[in-house]
Amino acid sequence: MRVQTTASVGRFDDHAFLDYDWSDDLSLYEIGNFNCPPLYSYGPVARPRDIFHFVLSGKGKLYIKNREYTVEAGQGFLIPHEVKALYTADRNDPWSYFWLHIGGARLAEIWTKAGLSEDNPVFVSDVDSSPMPELYRDISEKRDRELYCISKLFEIMDHVTSTSVNRQLSRPNTQLDFVQRIIHIIQIKYSEPLQVTQIAELCGLNRSYMSRIFKDATGSSIQEYLMDYRMKKANRLLKETDESVQTISNLVGYKDIFTFSKAYKKVFGNSPSIYRAEQKNRKGV
Repeated sequence: MRVQTTASVGRFDDHAFLDYDWSDDLSLYEIGNFNCPPLYSYGPVARPRDIFHFVLSGKGKLYIKNREYTVEAGQGFLIPHEVKALYTADRNDPWSYFWLHIGGARLAEIWTKAGLSEDNPVFVSDVDSSPMPELYRDISEKRDRELYCISKLFEIMDHVTSTSVNRQLSRPNTQLDFVQRIIHIIQIKYSEPLQVTQIAELCGLNRSYMSRIFKDATGSSIQEYLMDYRMKKANRLLKETDESVQTISNLVGYKDIFTFSKAYKKVFGNSPSIYRAEQKNRKGV
């Protein structure tokens, strides 16, 4: 299937770092498209975030985990975070594609529903026409509107999960349901002194089993996920409010400001006070 796009596709003529993380479920960090010359290749390299490519025209090869995949127009491919990959444009019919660097709490669930992974990275749709080029164009043209771009990212992910030939078809996944429940509890109760044992009790699960299935699904421990989530909320409060560091510490579940500052520095590299001072300097305050 060959897909025509209404957006002009050029050599990095559409490339932007967005860092849109307003939504806890899905975040959009970078977008771009590329009209590749013959045999253009990238990698092998591993990246810190998941990257999804969608091929607009032409074809090429993806190499991941010592396997080779041919990807054509109308198809896409996933490169999971921290997984080394190489991809190369065809000699005679080089591809053009757009890409999205994405993250978020729902991403593991989305890839599972779509049947995509490092062992099965190619997205093939079971429909004859695709909304993907138009959705990408919408994001590109309105890239200064964070909520709009995130809404279009949800539409892209809905298309991937609902049309993938490898998607789950009404197959219950109890473990995934539990992982979603854990994430929901963290999102609701992060401002409280929440412990992993409490989460296990709320889910009705053995703590060891719960920790294992969460790690398998997300790549993070529950403690790591909870701390990262709290620090993300703290960072926004530091940037967007004048609340004291002590107050922000309390608002994200830390009664001890020193423990909060240590956790914040572990995630972001600086103390919360230094981050706030940098933000004030940028604003000229």
